[in-house]
Amino acid sequence: MKRILATVLIIAAMIAAQAVHAEDKAADVTDMQALRDAARTDESKKAFVASVLKLAPDEAKKFWPIYEQYQDKLEAAGRIRTIALKGIIEKDGRLTNLQARSLAGEFLRADQAELTARAAMQRRLLSRVPTRGIIPWVKAERYMQLESKFRAVQAYDIAATIPLVR
Repeated sequence: MKRILATVLIIAAMIAAQAVHAEDKAADVTDMQALRDAARTDESKKAFVASVLKLAPDEAKKFWPIYEQYQDKLEAAGRIRTIALKGIIEKDGRLTNLQARSLAGEFLRADQAELTARAAMQRRLLSRVPTRGIIPWVKAERYMQLESKFRAVQAYDIAATIPLVR
């Protein structure tokens, strides 16, 4: 009986905690449509990032040049991916084995370039002492999460429009 009561109390506590957490999260969840809209142009994306990070002037002075370098690397990875996607679209998804193998290599190369850029950015933002670094670690991680959400929205939009290879 005690075990059942304890289990019920634990479940009730978990449900209550989830409800409180959901209320806290509601204010913190990023609107995915706002992310999609912001990602359409470099300037709107930068403005969105600025509004979320709320950087102090000294933080902004250190952060934005690094942000620009990172965006350049992401754009280069995106160009590789775009070329591969065009290969699928132009052939309406109908590829030979050789073409499919080549495109798979290109997608992998784009993913690797993006991952390398992300790792470098994260090291730059998080590797220093938080009080003397580029920006505080919490803001750095918030930015990395935000960038990850931008990538997820873009990946979803691409996946929704690209035909499967046949």
